[in-house]
Amino acid sequence: MTPPVAPTPGVTVPDQKPAVLFVCVHNAGRSQMAAGWLRHLAGDRVDVFSVGSEPADRINAVAVQAMAEEGIDIAGEQPAVLTTDAVRQADVVVTMGCGDACPVFPGKRYEDWALTDPAGLPIEQVRPVRDEVRRRVETLLAELV
Repeated sequence: MTPPVAPTPGVTVPDQKPAVLFVCVHNAGRSQMAAGWLRHLAGDRVDVFSVGSEPADRINAVAVQAMAEEGIDIAGEQPAVLTTDAVRQADVVVTMGCGDACPVFPGKRYEDWALTDPAGLPIEQVRPVRDEVRRRVETLLAELV
């Protein structure tokens, strides 16, 4: 009998759900919208996590409003701090403006999404950010499942 083979780091085994970590500075806007979209679109096919390098006290109210317009409730989310363990458990790490704050581990897939920070912007300027986040999440999801 052949012993089981451990999966290669960063490579998703077909029977396992991929884990995606979204990281931005305050974990109050972009990363929360991305996590909301991925949870909404993927259901239970993907494990979704969202953190910030310098988390805010609360989620951006305008980001909550923009997502609510699409039927996605992120109002109950709480900004969380970026940890090495969070990166370690992810198969894909998507950063959004947090620079070098995110630790890099071999075998992980990293993407950096250049997106406007919705902090302080009116809803009219946050909607295009929300829509761009959705487009990128849809592309990522298609590659993962």
